[in-house]
Amino acid sequence: MAQRNTWQRDRVRSALGDAQGFVSAQDLHASLREDNTGIGLATVYRALAALAANGEADQLQSPEGEAIYRACASEGHHHHLICRSCGTTVEIQAHDVETWAQRTAATHGFTQAEHVVDIFGLCAACTARNRVPH
Repeated sequence: MAQRNTWQRDRVRSALGDAQGFVSAQDLHASLREDNTGIGLATVYRALAALAANGEADQLQSPEGEAIYRACASEGHHHHLICRSCGTTVEIQAHDVETWAQRTAATHGFTQAEHVVDIFGLCAACTARNRVPH
């Protein structure tokens, strides 16, 4: 069943597009609350789930286990490099990972294999800020 497009979903989509990097539903809700939109947290969760299901948003799990979202800049399957400090995100293609995943699945008799690979680290700017002079 197709979901109707509501002004609330449009506003969540817009706020997600304005966010820097990946954000949690709670953080996005706080941003919407600051703008006095009247959009509730449950609505934000539903809208983000719909956007992710439609391919309009990337959804992944942070290292802490929280679902985080980002407006999708690429179509199709891709991976991310994500800075743990500032949230800078780079969408990447990882052909070696694709080959490895399919080969590993086939070795074990699996078909229609899917995978999620996201790499968390520190971007160059955060690494430079964290360096301590000797």
